[in-house]
Amino acid sequence: MEAIVLAGGLGSRLQQVVPDLPKPMASVAQRPFLEILLMSLSRKGFRRVVLSLGYMAEKIVTYFGDRFAGMELVYEIEDRPLGTGGAVRQALVRCLTNHVFVFNGDTFLDLEVADVEDHWQKHHVPIIVARSVPNTARYGHLEVANGRVLGLVEKGVAGSGLINAGCYVLPINILDSFALGRPFSLEADFLVKVVCEQQFDLFVSHGYFIDIGIPEDYERAQIELARISH
Repeated sequence: MEAIVLAGGLGSRLQQVVPDLPKPMASVAQRPFLEILLMSLSRKGFRRVVLSLGYMAEKIVTYFGDRFAGMELVYEIEDRPLGTGGAVRQALVRCLTNHVFVFNGDTFLDLEVADVEDHWQKHHVPIIVARSVPNTARYGHLEVANGRVLGLVEKGVAGSGLINAGCYVLPINILDSFALGRPFSLEADFLVKVVCEQQFDLFVSHGYFIDIGIPEDYERAQIELARISH
């Protein structure tokens, strides 16, 4: 299996805590967060990872090199910010299989990878991974029915529900209509529209989930990820 990890953002909300590092390299439980994430992917059977980088890319390349935890690492480095969509579009060119898992480099999700891969092999339909949370206001939420994603709702709506966990399984040609090098948001410029037009299956993960993008959750990760990452 093959994965793309989006690790190129500026991490502006976390810069007060880790001003001299790209956000995925922030120390969590005395290791770079990205190391914890990659170790998890290795344990789940991934053997090739395309790392989409931008801000301070050299710090990540120098640290991990071409191989890590039994996986081949391939680097796709943007020379200007491309947004989540533009970054995935560039990284898809580097993929070798007919589908790829996409993960955020600032989010840890203990995904049931074997079950998701099995779903892909049976249906060959794009998958959005969701997670149930007590308050969707920070993330936005998903509208779903009969195992499909029907809509993505903006942030700010309080209450429990399913959120987009920032994880997808995509066929590698899915963004071919977008020009390489064009900045766009995977969520706002693509998914919001396309889920109304074609089938996107839903997979609800019950695994541990944390987004270290804000200082409070970064501090919480120090304790919680120390328990599960060794």
